[in-house]
Amino acid sequence: MREAASWLAPGRVNLIGEHTDYNDGFVLPLAIEYGCRATVSPGPDGLLRFVSAQESDPVEIRIPALQPERMTGWAAYPAGVLWALGPDLPGLTVTVDSDVPLGAGLSSSAALTCSVAGAANDLLELGLSPRELVAVARKAENGFVGAPTGGMDQLISMLGEAGSVLFCDMRSLEVRPVRFDLDADELALLVVDSRAPHQHADGEYAARRRSCERAAHVLGVRALRDVSLSGLDEALEKLARDSEGEELVKRARHIVTENARVNDVVALLESGRVREIGPLLTASHASMRDDFEITVPEVDVLVESLLSAGAYGARMTGGGFGGCVIALLDADAVPAATQAAANAAAARGFTAPRAFVTSPAAGAHALDGPDAG
Repeated sequence: MREAASWLAPGRVNLIGEHTDYNDGFVLPLAIEYGCRATVSPGPDGLLRFVSAQESDPVEIRIPALQPERMTGWAAYPAGVLWALGPDLPGLTVTVDSDVPLGAGLSSSAALTCSVAGAANDLLELGLSPRELVAVARKAENGFVGAPTGGMDQLISMLGEAGSVLFCDMRSLEVRPVRFDLDADELALLVVDSRAPHQHADGEYAARRRSCERAAHVLGVRALRDVSLSGLDEALEKLARDSEGEELVKRARHIVTENARVNDVVALLESGRVREIGPLLTASHASMRDDFEITVPEVDVLVESLLSAGAYGARMTGGGFGGCVIALLDADAVPAATQAAANAAAARGFTAPRAFVTSPAAGAHALDGPDAG
């Protein structure tokens, strides 16, 4: 066995396609420059040890005690990866260092699980493909931690490409890179972290998923992805007659229209009409706010401020109830838009937001030389 193996995996921003992943739908994420570095090395027999540069104390667990939903906190994620790799584990030490902002909806958890999966795969010489590592990282979150994520985050963290967003069909898991070179178009994608506290996010996420599954059941389809935009009105009429009609109508309307928006954005990007995606981003935010009901005042205020500052479009990105807003802007408009967002938050007494410009980065990969570890 090697002395150690190190990988870097990025966080992500979702350009459009929110909560569509677990509905077998379409998403359009990009990997970002922030990521998690993981180093896996041999450790004492029978013991797993987890060390984070962001945490003061290491976490240790005996391998026989590695059981789903028995651990809490950050170490449950790398522990879940090792659990997902199989029962015949040697003693290992996992060391991680992440600069993905926590609680911002930029998928720090997928960066963590994907980097650990890649490093462990290399150290243990398991020979798993990137696609298989996606499955391992997703199994860690779904099966070990108990987080009901839909798979988009792990897919983009592992398979992202510099200069492109990744068009993902979450039923077939087929992906296609779509050019998103904003510098060439003198544009910028501004990310503004609202820093709003996530309140009830996990429970509300699970509730949205249950509502979508119920709506699909009432409509007699495998998933809401199977409801076409042309058939939406008829579907909503049927859902309205259910005992949970009002809620199901809203949730289904968001998913069906969001899938359509993703496909429309892809078509515009592939025809080089980048600025024209702006209204679709803004429409996505309105749908999340009014139909899926997952925004909070902090992000709504930021979206409005960025639009007023000249953004072509703006929306919340991520699972909701806090997190980040993205805006598509002319590159030279970024300073004024950033200031407008800060002013709007201050006027409402909200926590001062943090902003950065991002562009599509490479997906997870092995680290060699001085950067390894």
